[in-house]
Amino acid sequence: MTAPPAAPAGPAPVYLALALSLGAAVSLGITRFAYGLLLPVMKDDLAWSYTLAGAMNTVNAAGYLLGALVTPWLLRRWGAAPLLLWGSVLASVFMALSGFFIEAAPLLLQRLLAGVASAFVFIAGGLLAARLGTRAPQQAGLLLGLYYGGVGWGIALSALGVPPLLAAARDVAHGWAWAWWGMAALCLAATAVLVWPAKTLQKQELSAQIGQAPEANLTEKISWWSMRWALTGYTLFGVGYIGYMTFVIALLREQGASAGAVTLFYTLLGLAVVASARIWARLLDRAKGGGALALLNALLGVATIAPALTGAWPVVLASGLLFGAVFLSLVASTTAFVRHNLPAAQWAAGISAFTILFAFGQIVGPTVVGWIADGPGGLARGLLYSAAALWLGALAAWRQKPLARG
Repeated sequence: MTAPPAAPAGPAPVYLALALSLGAAVSLGITRFAYGLLLPVMKDDLAWSYTLAGAMNTVNAAGYLLGALVTPWLLRRWGAAPLLLWGSVLASVFMALSGFFIEAAPLLLQRLLAGVASAFVFIAGGLLAARLGTRAPQQAGLLLGLYYGGVGWGIALSALGVPPLLAAARDVAHGWAWAWWGMAALCLAATAVLVWPAKTLQKQELSAQIGQAPEANLTEKISWWSMRWALTGYTLFGVGYIGYMTFVIALLREQGASAGAVTLFYTLLGLAVVASARIWARLLDRAKGGGALALLNALLGVATIAPALTGAWPVVLASGLLFGAVFLSLVASTTAFVRHNLPAAQWAAGISAFTILFAFGQIVGPTVVGWIADGPGGLARGLLYSAAALWLGALAAWRQKPLARG
């Protein structure tokens, strides 16, 4: 019997994945989701409608789409590791700039640019995490989960950091600006840590690029039609989940939740994201088709509809825990689908395709939910729409079969 190949020398893949996860923390956990904590106070201070408040995350998603569209070209030109670091620096800068404006137009522009930068970080980090899985195939699902679970660290740190910053600046005009600056400083600190996994993985990335000059020809051979159900399910996930993450804090405030309860809710949601790496690792390793995406979409719909039906605190808290335990593993499931069904040279194209359609969904979600919330039924009715989108996504993903690889 032939002995298995020795593991490559260097830092343990788990430690690299944990350090790499700070990229996910910056790109979504802080750059995208810290806004949900700031939305209520900014809405009150600046007299926004829910439609405008939702538009802030819509333009962020539009920027994410623009970033996703150019990321494949940037990956070929620069590589994943440099793109990860420069994207993280830019995301930090745009977060800080959001604290210098009160007019809607420049704030919308800053959210757009932050979305572009966050796409660079999220896609480059996901690609590095997928490649890292080739060093330890038996841990591939866990390593992907650890990377995407980094979003949870960003959510938890935002939940713990934003309220004290708002409280400290409550006597200052537009004191919410201090929260933007504090989150930008947190992003810069995470970027400093990211230098280690980026440099460590750079050599592996360059090695993986050898012989990939004809990648453009390979991407032309991807059968996007054969992936249509997974792509559709993921698009509807983007439509549905973002309504919850944009407005759930505002809904809790409307239902009378205290500041401490909101902090507890958001912190536990973030920690549940971190824990999800272990919960779903085996599912990501086993599911070759759309089964994981379907199951997780269905569970996310349950979590989304719960606070729309009742303000009972145990139900609301369970909603946050379930949502956190599922939604980033759903993102990881698409990267796992790409790993299972496409050759390594096509991983960047596959991940980018899912990300582009995900961004389309996120563009639709916040503004539509905000528009619904401005009418009869308020935010609760808007979340019903989000849950319906998630369940439709589950039905679509369930039809996705593994791809035939010849």
